[in-house]
Amino acid sequence: MLHCNGGAFYVGHTDDLERRMAQHERGETPGFVRDHMPVKLVWSESFSSREEALVAERRIKGWSRAKKMALIRSDWDEVSRLSRVKEKAGLRQAQAEREEISFSPAPPPTSG
Repeated sequence: MLHCNGGAFYVGHTDDLERRMAQHERGETPGFVRDHMPVKLVWSESFSSREEALVAERRIKGWSRAKKMALIRSDWDEVSRLSRVKEKAGLRQAQAEREEISFSPAPPPTSG
């Protein structure tokens, strides 16, 4: 995970972190990072396969800024707490959607 100019975080994956960081630092890779230079590596993790790295990248990209910052600090209690908060919010949203569907009046019958 990179901390970019302007405060944004960039999450990606690579087979060679040192090479990729050098590319980013030289501005060789078009896109978000080059447009938000300079960048600083703030978190990395090794995975046993590229697929696992991609799954982790996608998961972390969906996290809130607060949860990413907790990950950077290795504050696992806070990561866990924020996961539960999001899970509860998701459950409340799903319940509200179910209730909305359950209690919506049926459309009037059509004659034909």
